[in-house]
Amino acid sequence: MLFNRRDINTLPFTGVEDWQYGNETKVLEEQSKNQNAKSMRSGLFLKWIHLRLKLTLTKVLIREYKNPIDWMLGLQYLIKLRRRFLGNQRLKKMACVDGKYYMGLYTPGWRSTVYERFIASELNGFKKTKSPTYRFNHVFLAITKKCALQCEHCYEWDNLNKKDVLSEDTLHGIVHRIQQLGTAQIHFTGGEPMLKVDILLSLMKRSAGGTNFWMNTSGLKLTAINARRLKQAGLTGVFISLDHFSAEEHNKFRNFKDAFYWAQEGARNALNSGLVVAYSICMRKEFVSEENIQRFMDLAKETGVHFVQFLEPKAVGHYKSSDVTLGTEQIRLLESVFLKMNFSDNFSSYPIITYHGYYQRRQGCFSAGKKGLYVDTDGDINPCTFCHKKSGNILDPKIDNLLATMTAAGCPTYTS
Repeated sequence: MLFNRRDINTLPFTGVEDWQYGNETKVLEEQSKNQNAKSMRSGLFLKWIHLRLKLTLTKVLIREYKNPIDWMLGLQYLIKLRRRFLGNQRLKKMACVDGKYYMGLYTPGWRSTVYERFIASELNGFKKTKSPTYRFNHVFLAITKKCALQCEHCYEWDNLNKKDVLSEDTLHGIVHRIQQLGTAQIHFTGGEPMLKVDILLSLMKRSAGGTNFWMNTSGLKLTAINARRLKQAGLTGVFISLDHFSAEEHNKFRNFKDAFYWAQEGARNALNSGLVVAYSICMRKEFVSEENIQRFMDLAKETGVHFVQFLEPKAVGHYKSSDVTLGTEQIRLLESVFLKMNFSDNFSSYPIITYHGYYQRRQGCFSAGKKGLYVDTDGDINPCTFCHKKSGNILDPKIDNLLATMTAAGCPTYTS
């Protein structure tokens, strides 16, 4: 059955789960309303966490190398790697969620086997390790073309609400292939992945271990019950798209009258279910001002999300052939806010900001098959969600050759 936008907008997005489980939904909504208020760690406690984290790094080094000299040189290598991105600045906070500590959205939570394998994978750049490692830090996997929204900046605009071609069995095969290749994170996207919530649950439940699962969503259908089901199936966290602090402006941008409601409701439900939660905002020209960014960050802090992801608009999808590139002063302002709120003690209670453009302009892009890639709704591999250049199918037996070709071509925007 094909959906058009009118069909999708008439679906009962309050969810069969709410009447099926009765008052349980209300109970979940009332529980732990402020449980995330103390999730940010800073100050002296953070120093204690940093010390324990170094002990974990030392444990990994000892496990991977016999020579004590390699232990010291390996630790120096990791420190230099961090400084490539952050300089001598040290992040002033971490997010503690479900017993794990997160310093970034694309770094697995410390106190997990995935984190230790991630560190071993990074050490491969120093000297080959003994343990199995990850080929990728993250892989985006689009599981559906369907979406109830028609967002102004949608990068999948040309495919939106066309017939899905990947069956559930094929998606299972893709997840299996990605895990065979080795990745620390798989990010489910679309379309709107929550329109395929049962497939999401199945993909995670039947997957192999050793991978964290994330979801990129508008928040649609992320009810209390669905959030709990996803958490129990193995979801680590969610990126919820929110592009304005004003409900009216966000709804207009997303061309959906309940977009702001679901972004907020979905965030609260995800927080109460013990998921890592990030707001992902497209920083448009008309939005970028000091006042607007501060008001957005205040809303993110009030909601209690752990991270905010700054995305710069790209001329792809619905923005194709549009002049959406940010100006020099706008980029300078975003970088200033990123540095101030992450590395100043004055903002330790605010969410951690992830800003890809800041790193990419200095270090190049690490996607395009280097540390990440995008598998689209046809099962084809692309450099990333914003660089649509198919290099073959993920299930092709010659996938290693296809990845090598993609990596050799690199990112068309940011070079190392």
